[in-house]
This record gives sequence, C-alpha cells and structure tokens, in this order.
Amino acid sequence: MTDTILLILAALVVGASKGGLASAAAIAVPMLALFMNPIRAAALLLPVYIATDVVGVWLFRRDFSRRNLLILVPAMLVGIAVATVITPYTPEAVLLIFTGAIGLWHCLRSWLTRGRTEPVPARVLPGLFWGTLTGIASFITHSGAPPSQAYLLPQRLPKLQFAGTVAIAFAIGNLVKLPAYWSLGQLEGLNWGLVAGLAAAGIAGTFLGRALTARLSEALYLKVIQGLLFLLSIILLARGGQMLLAG
Repeated sequence: MTDTILLILAALVVGASKGGLASAAAIAVPMLALFMNPIRAAALLLPVYIATDVVGVWLFRRDFSRRNLLILVPAMLVGIAVATVITPYTPEAVLLIFTGAIGLWHCLRSWLTRGRTEPVPARVLPGLFWGTLTGIASFITHSGAPPSQAYLLPQRLPKLQFAGTVAIAFAIGNLVKLPAYWSLGQLEGLNWGLVAGLAAAGIAGTFLGRALTARLSEALYLKVIQGLLFLLSIILLARGGQMLLAG
C-alpha cells in the first residue's frame, strides 16, 4: 500500500513540475529509489514524463525563451547521446553526488550573493556546458534540474517564461530518451496498466502545478524553485553517499 501511495505521489510531483514547479520532478526517482532499483524507477517514470510533457508544452506554448531553447536543447541532446554510451560503465552514485553538488553549489551561491540583482544574459558557452550536463543527468536519473537551473535561474526570467523554457526543453529531451531507453532494454517488462494510471495522476498534477505557478508572485516563485532545488540536491547527495558506502 505504501509503495502504491509513493508511486502516485511521484507521478503527481512529476506533473506538478511540468505545470511550472520546476525541480520538483527530479525528486520522484530518489523517492521511488527508497523501495525499488533507481534505474528501474527512471524507466517506469519515463512514460509519465512524456505524457505530462504533452500537457506542459500545451500550457506554456506561448511562454518560453526562444534563445535559451536554441542553446540548451542541442546541448541536452549531446548529453543524452553521451549518457547512452556511458550508462553501462558509470557508477550511478558518482553521478548522483555530482548532480546534487551542482544544485547545492547553485543554491548556496545564490543565497550568499543576495546583493546581486541584475540578470545574467543567456550566453552560448555556459549554456552548452550546463545543457550537456543536463542531458547526461536527466538521462540516467531524471535529475537534470540542478545543471539546467544553474544556467537559467541567474537570468531571472519571468516565472512563466522560465517554466515554459524548462517544460519545452525537457519535453524534447524525454522524447529523445525514449528510443535510447528502449535500446538499452530498460522498458522491457513494465506494467503498462500501472504506467497508464500513473500517467493519469501525472496529468492531474500538471494542472495543479500550473494553478500554483500562476498564483505565486515572482519573488515567492523563485524562492519555491530554489527551495525545491536545495531539497533535491540534499536527497541526491544522501542517496549517492548511501550507495557508495553500501559498496
């Protein structure tokens, strides 16, 4: 019963992130990893991500940064290609710790430099760097939020434009991940009835996330996103450390 509740909660969280509460989705895999193999959890949730991506893209079809998408998406695709090759050889614990460290570093940097208020422009080279890391982390653990937000948050985009950029970029990335997951055999043996039910819960969460995003002020929205990113980073670091200690 507890496992079922966590599965539904994970799907709702994925949906809420696609509705605007970026970072939230990446908590889903570590949540499920409490009782199942994290790679299996990532494969189980991938169809849920794709189903909610459709709704998220529709909700934010008018709110996104074209320049950021043109920079991030190609870099993410390169990262996904790299991850497809290295996944069989990369210890997941190392990637979890690395990804969590990026998010924690970004949060601490933001909180310790409060005097800086001017937005940073969308520069190509940093975008390519962070976008490639986003693709790698997103492929292996669905944890692409820390590197993508390390690039996007300093730009201080309007909340809907930020949410739309994230939703569209990850929607494209998740579609590309589907054949790669299939080629690695990670989609074999899934309970598709369960997947359909989780997708329905995820779609409901998408509309919930959009409603919450619309009601939050710009300042409070930024605090919520950074708070979720901080929580996610701690979870990733703890999970990676646990896996290293377990050998």
